[in-house]
Amino acid sequence: MPRKNLPVLYTTLTYVILALVSCQDESTSLTPAATQPEFADLVVRLSEPGGYFDTDNLISNEASYLHVSDALDSLGLVGGAYLGVGPDQNFSYIARTKPSYAFLVDIRRDNMLQHLFFKALFTLSEDRLAFLCRLFGKSEPPASESERPSGIREIVAYVDSAPRSENSVMDEVLDRVDTFGLQLAARDRETIARIHHIFVDRGMDLQFNSHNRNPLPDYPTYRDLTLERSHSGAFASYLADETAYQFLKSMHVTNRIIPVVGDLAGPKALRSIARFLNERQLKVSAFYTSNVEFYLMSQGQFANFIENVYGLPTHEKSVIIRSYFNRWATHPESVPGYSSTQLLQPIDDMTRGFETGVIKTYLDLVYAGYDR
Repeated sequence: MPRKNLPVLYTTLTYVILALVSCQDESTSLTPAATQPEFADLVVRLSEPGGYFDTDNLISNEASYLHVSDALDSLGLVGGAYLGVGPDQNFSYIARTKPSYAFLVDIRRDNMLQHLFFKALFTLSEDRLAFLCRLFGKSEPPASESERPSGIREIVAYVDSAPRSENSVMDEVLDRVDTFGLQLAARDRETIARIHHIFVDRGMDLQFNSHNRNPLPDYPTYRDLTLERSHSGAFASYLADETAYQFLKSMHVTNRIIPVVGDLAGPKALRSIARFLNERQLKVSAFYTSNVEFYLMSQGQFANFIENVYGLPTHEKSVIIRSYFNRWATHPESVPGYSSTQLLQPIDDMTRGFETGVIKTYLDLVYAGYDR
């Protein structure tokens, strides 16, 4: 029987049962996890050589990315470790799961450099408004709290209408990146500057872009993603809540968000992260894969990915967060008006399904638990 009314692959009964199972209780107290040289060493030590992907990937094209927020809250996935791919949509998941560490793994070296850029912005910016003004090169309002917008719609409206800042923050950002301890080549610094120039030039109208192809009309803008809501109708982006922003800022300040260059099916990155977590007796709570599994399937690399996932320390509540694009068929969980669909699946279900032959194709993967 199709489960059309479920927000994820769990039944309501499973929610109730799992909610009664206590979460792992690793401390999320945010004392510094590493010095800046140790942070830099960890980035290098966990990373693989970069690869190519045909998008700039500066922002997500998944308008549905927050539709699993309520389900993540219901599962009580707090603590442990978070893994994810891509740019800043990860921050909204990290803010909800509050891990001890987060590892942002992407085959593109540019993604690692973009996360160093974000790390600089977080550590330089006292609040969400300051962060967005730096990101888009806008002038901040007066420092008085009474004159600074606090609601997310008001913040977005301010950033949309604010004049360009007379002072470039690029030197400030690059100076801050230099303190992170990584030995960056001149072309790396140029890439960080290029990323920032794109945000400044396009503003909140910025969309996901594929090389040599124009954005599709259903791709969300940065504004859309920031104002996106959960299934329950609440604003759910990390920028919608000052407490979430401050948690992420503390994660960056204490060097607990680690950008890694790596292939999810590769020989090093995930295996090195697994060793790191096992040494600290930490388990993965959530692993956001976007639609990378589609590419791994089409390239014959999915078995290698599963082998890497087997090596990660997990528990009975650990989940994969994935995106399915409704290019082939409309998924039972698809929301009208959205071209992407966000899904949760227990990691154990995925590995077991592959091991038993239930999951052989990408559609087997995204339709696991549903009638087709």
